[in-house]
Amino acid sequence: MACSQPSNSSIVDFEAWPDRSDCLPSECLTLDFGSFETVHRWKRMPECDEFVGARRSKHTVVAYKDAIYVFGGDNGKSMLNDLLRFDVKEKSWGRAFHMGTPPTPRYHHSAVVHENSMFVFGGYTGNIHSNSNLANKNDLFEYKFQTGQWIEWKFVGRTPVPRSAHGAAVYDNKLWIFAGYDGNVRLNDMWTISLLPGENRVWEPVVQSGNCPPTCCNFPVAVARESMFVFSGQSGAKITNSLFQFHFQEKCWTRISTEHILRRGPPPPARRYGHTMVAFERHLYMFGGAADSTLPNDLHCYDLDTVTWSIIQPSADSKVPSGRLFHAAAVVGDAMYIFGGTVDNNVRSGEMFRFQFSCYPKCTLHEDFGKLLEERQFCDVEFIVGPDEVVIPAHIAIIVARSTYLRSRIRQAKNLRDKQLEKVHGTNEILAADIPKLQVHLKKAVPEAFEMVLNYIYTDCIDPTEKIKDPVCNRIVLLMMDVYQLAVQLDMKRLEQLCVQYLETTINHQNVLEALHNASLLNLCFIKEYCLKFIVKESNYNQIVMSKEFETLDRTLMVEIIRRKQTQNSALHNKTFLQEPTYEGTSLENDMEMLLKSAGKEFCDITLMLDGVPVMAHKSILAARCGYFEAMFRSFMPANNIVQIQIGEMVPSRESFDSLLRYIYYADVNMPTEDSLYLFSAPYFYGFTNNRLQAFCKQNLEMNVTFENVVQILEAADRMQAQDMKKYALHLIVQHFPKVAKLSKIRSLSRELLLAILEALADEMSETKLTQDVAGASITNNTSY
Repeated sequence: MACSQPSNSSIVDFEAWPDRSDCLPSECLTLDFGSFETVHRWKRMPECDEFVGARRSKHTVVAYKDAIYVFGGDNGKSMLNDLLRFDVKEKSWGRAFHMGTPPTPRYHHSAVVHENSMFVFGGYTGNIHSNSNLANKNDLFEYKFQTGQWIEWKFVGRTPVPRSAHGAAVYDNKLWIFAGYDGNVRLNDMWTISLLPGENRVWEPVVQSGNCPPTCCNFPVAVARESMFVFSGQSGAKITNSLFQFHFQEKCWTRISTEHILRRGPPPPARRYGHTMVAFERHLYMFGGAADSTLPNDLHCYDLDTVTWSIIQPSADSKVPSGRLFHAAAVVGDAMYIFGGTVDNNVRSGEMFRFQFSCYPKCTLHEDFGKLLEERQFCDVEFIVGPDEVVIPAHIAIIVARSTYLRSRIRQAKNLRDKQLEKVHGTNEILAADIPKLQVHLKKAVPEAFEMVLNYIYTDCIDPTEKIKDPVCNRIVLLMMDVYQLAVQLDMKRLEQLCVQYLETTINHQNVLEALHNASLLNLCFIKEYCLKFIVKESNYNQIVMSKEFETLDRTLMVEIIRRKQTQNSALHNKTFLQEPTYEGTSLENDMEMLLKSAGKEFCDITLMLDGVPVMAHKSILAARCGYFEAMFRSFMPANNIVQIQIGEMVPSRESFDSLLRYIYYADVNMPTEDSLYLFSAPYFYGFTNNRLQAFCKQNLEMNVTFENVVQILEAADRMQAQDMKKYALHLIVQHFPKVAKLSKIRSLSRELLLAILEALADEMSETKLTQDVAGASITNNTSY
């Protein structure tokens, strides 16, 4: 199914849930069809012709209204200071009108937009071939878009050190300058100046706190959520692939890394420089750059809500840009534009590419299940954990979906309970309210570790720093070993790998001996082997064996370390034991899909009655995902555990309800086109966390209504009272009537819909005849002269 979205993003947002009884279907189903672009599509725009402006790199790009402005850079022969304009609507290039004296030719400068002006700061200028006047600058120029006037600012007091390849951002009506290269060293200082008219033109140094990025240059910055974000760049020996966040209000840096927060999804992009990064809604999009001597062209996306990286797969019809560095990017509307850069063989590019963002609301599957665990509502199983028999409640449906071991234990507990009920009551068929919760004993498990495993089961991620703030302290390393041991016992391969990844990044000189001791006690051979290899590594050995902790180490382990050091050769010492995680095993989505299709049949505890046909399901899943079911199960659950299914006043088809269940259980949004119309109002009626399903239903209808399925769409639209969709379907039938008339489905249409088709055909024929009569009259009049 092709992914698309309307360019005007006209999707109804149902944040507050009014009384559903007052809502008529026709009021909920205004689909507002309009033009659309394929989501995640790269499109090549007209190239900048040589007579307009040279191909270039190390330039800047900014967006103002419906245009892209390109300033400066170099063409491989000389520095530039021309100002080009690309009209987004007309898709045409031209030189921007200007008056006054522009900045001197330069590259690696910065440019930002504030209100109706562009501000250009610093950069490297001079004759790049003769070394004449080569210097970094700290000047600031303003270009007024409305008048085309260039103005150089004059300052009072201190100014930032001249620099190039720095970062610049606008926040709170101020320009913020960070890091860069001064000609001798890389920097990581920060300065700010007010851009408001009438304010004193005074630079102020910013006192930064927190985990500040290393000195760096050739990195992009993006502003979102009251913060500035910086990723990678050239930092000498300290090159990292961490994302840093600067909170403007607190003037404090935070290093965002996956090293200490184990989550689903791939690791961060490889370290790089000369890349671009832009912000759009809740995402940061990063493209290109030089990554360890390669020029990748993957588009990486960072989700500010889920704190995860992903790689965006382009649509099938995309014209993806080749890898490049020192290009520039800006956002106009709901699309990103990338221009220029240096491509293979040091060639400058004049290409412009457009990338269409997606505006879909985020998937809340993980959050919804996590909230269910946090609130402990509708729990139907209790785990009795550890020697102290700590009671930890949970939900059978989610547990059995994620762990075959726990599924077996729950099945055993259920059989024992049924036998006990039959012994006491003479039958195990009693009211749901009278059935005691299942109890499963895990005597050897550590309660704190089992709580973390539960968090992974519900959300597919685990964050030990939520319990212990110091990510490298001994206690958190030991706790993760307990989690690892549980993951092995519960046969959860992916959690095992996450634990190993975490331990690899947190075991250090200070905690490795205690980690070794604990791994030996717990018989965790894999972790023990890693600790031994870490200790005997040439760069670690002396510091560790000379420590006080080594003196108190168990004698057996001490001997094993010494013997290992003597027998292993230097090649083995420096070999990395743990490899990149392959993330084998299943995700939350995979497991919930299997629960719905097969694995969960024996654990169903609710009957959904769909037009007289029973559909078995799980209360906890429905309650976690739908406010409608959560309220019902909490307040007025039917005694017979049977719920009649409808969407407003309409009973959905079985096919569309199956599509709805797939979305509820594992967030699947792929469905037949006709199902999308039935489910368009489902987010409103059932009280989903957001209207993500509705957005996908709308784009599915926009893209995929054809003459083959238009009859089904017409029927569904009529039943749903979606008048705009019905009109659209009738129009399509008329346009393709010779083909539609041969479809077998049209013979089963109701009399009313057949009459509607005839009326639409009559209207079309009348309009056609009127057009022909007018054209004929015009010809007659012309020939009479």
